Amino acid sequence: MASNFCFTTLAILALALAVCVQGTLGGVTCENLDESTCAFAVSSSAKRCVLEKHVKRSGEEAYTCRTSEIEADKLKDWIESEQCIKSCGLDRKSYGISSDSLLESRFAQKLCSPQCYGSCPNIVDLYFNLAAGEGVFLPKLCEAQGANARRDLSELRSSGYVAPGPVKSANLVAEAPVNYMNLEAEHYVAPAQTPGY
Repeated sequence: MASNFCFTTLAILALALAVCVQGTLGGVTCENLDESTCAFAVSSSAKRCVLEKHVKRSGEEAYTCRTSEIEADKLKDWIESEQCIKSCGLDRKSYGISSDSLLESRFAQKLCSPQCYGSCPNIVDLYFNLAAGEGVFLPKLCEAQGANARRDLSELRSSGYVAPGPVKSANLVAEAPVNYMNLEAEHYVAPAQTPGY
């Protein structure tokens, strides 16, 4: 009974400490994060953090974490776990935010895996919105992993819409509408009029 009381007291103390530290630090501020925690983080204002790489005049690479204008849905004060980064096939040194990785079938497979899709809401929310921006519904893309995955990825490459091909072949060569030789032979110039003072 005494050990149960100690465990409960310890849990309450840990929770109180976490709340105090969170209040003291003011939550996640992207500009205060380093390159090992910046990518895939969400600030206390629910804005996504973006890692940027700059090359100094000396040729040295420098990394900066900044707040983007992209808002996370129902998330704030979030630094993504290493487990989610690995499960979803991501890299901590990802620069910017882009939907390009959705075009890679290996990445789409990892993103749609139960380890990522079912356990990493921050990453799923980010790529759900990126896919939607390209006209693709992420759950449909994940559902299509397998036989139709390549087709859905090709739809993503063309911003979500693939125009149907022609039903029958067409002659795409047209004849010139005007004979250019006739244009050179016919020069008409109007005579200049004298000013009427």
